[in-house]
Amino acid sequence: MKKITIDPITRLEGHGKIEIFLNDAGEVENTYFQVPELRGFEKFSEGRLAEDMPQITQRICGVCPEAHHMASAKCLDDLFHVDPPSPAKKLRELFYSSFYVTDHTTHFYILAGPDFVMGPEAPVAERNILGVIAKVGLELGGAVINTRMKNHHIIHMLGGRAVHPVFGLPGGVSKGLNEEERKEVEQIAKDSVEFAKLSLKVFDDIVLKNKEYLDMVLSDAYTHRTYYMGLVDEKNRVNFYDGKVRVVDPDGKEFVKYAPREYLDHIAEHVEPWTYVKMPYLKKIGWKGFVDGKDSGVFRSTPLSRLNAANGMATPLAQAEYERFYSTLGGKPVHQTLATHWARLVELLYAAERLLELSKDPEITSPNIRTIPTATPDEGVGIVEAPRGTLTHHYITDEKGIIKKANLIVATVNNAAPINMSIKKAAMALIKPGKKITEGLLNRIEMAWRPYDPCWGCATHTFPGQTPMEVTIYNSQGEVVERLSR
Repeated sequence: MKKITIDPITRLEGHGKIEIFLNDAGEVENTYFQVPELRGFEKFSEGRLAEDMPQITQRICGVCPEAHHMASAKCLDDLFHVDPPSPAKKLRELFYSSFYVTDHTTHFYILAGPDFVMGPEAPVAERNILGVIAKVGLELGGAVINTRMKNHHIIHMLGGRAVHPVFGLPGGVSKGLNEEERKEVEQIAKDSVEFAKLSLKVFDDIVLKNKEYLDMVLSDAYTHRTYYMGLVDEKNRVNFYDGKVRVVDPDGKEFVKYAPREYLDHIAEHVEPWTYVKMPYLKKIGWKGFVDGKDSGVFRSTPLSRLNAANGMATPLAQAEYERFYSTLGGKPVHQTLATHWARLVELLYAAERLLELSKDPEITSPNIRTIPTATPDEGVGIVEAPRGTLTHHYITDEKGIIKKANLIVATVNNAAPINMSIKKAAMALIKPGKKITEGLLNRIEMAWRPYDPCWGCATHTFPGQTPMEVTIYNSQGEVVERLSR
């Protein structure tokens, strides 16, 4: 048995490696996406004050601390039985929309863009953001940097810090907007809308007008028929900040829609011995292994999933792009994993439009930004859509608000099983007996997981009471001769 290792994999948050095992005929027998990091935030949150959780949990990640901060703040609202005033909710959503603009921009241009702009098999030294800027021009490169800088300025303005904000509190937020700041946010939002429209044009010109790329997007090598999950508002439109979690089946029909407090009725987590990442699945269908289809509990939670799980977008320009997306790709749901990059740009436009809407809302400069909690804390659940998927925080405390138990279902974790399936399917389609295995071919396998935008820094966990480390020794025939564990 021959083994191919891709280590480290590149252009992701965190660290991981791919191992591909070939049989004696040279065909792909199996693949493993392994994540060696260990975080354990759920365990060492125990004994901490609940109101410290928005500060503690956002340290899970330096890329998406805003998502953990927001999910945690919403969890504290539920835990302390307090409803923030309307201006506070709008300020949170404004803050969160800015974050979405920066995050989706980062992924499209820096992490995923090089595969399409430079080409999947371009020299590795050119397949990066500097190569992208050299090819698309300094003007667009400058627009990418300016969009990220200006929206991070909004995060800093409201959050108090550019990274790891101190903004969300149980019952509201720590800072409002004055009129001068509001005007600044409005201008940044207008510029962000134009940038999102430009980004969609870039995708049109580089991907949709390139037959080779379009064929790759639509190919079976990058396709899975799964369930799809996303947060929706009362009209079943995509919502990043609030609403209910909706799951549709591989035919696009609603399978379930649940409130945050009901998540344990619908989601369970599977553990494999070869990775620290847990693998959520739909409890009422069950874990059937790494397979897709209607009888498998595997679901996906990505920008593409959110569009598939929703009936539309809540802003006009994004709704028009949503309709063009499905009319171009043959209707709902879309199962092609690489189409996630396009879905991410539709969401980028929605985030920018929503930011603009909120910047002009009459309530956005109201000083009524917090309701002080008075109830005894006990248990709470908060859910938001992180850019990488649905993010759930669940805390249980004693009557003094000390954390007794914490459970986090992190956005990337939802996609752990599909990512492994996508890698295996791409590897089986691309690696054939006698075919030379090049760096470019291995990059095409990496392209199977990049649309998920995984953040493995967020997604690693520990089992209660021990570190699950296992060493497996194989002989030259690929047979296990010894397995050591602790």
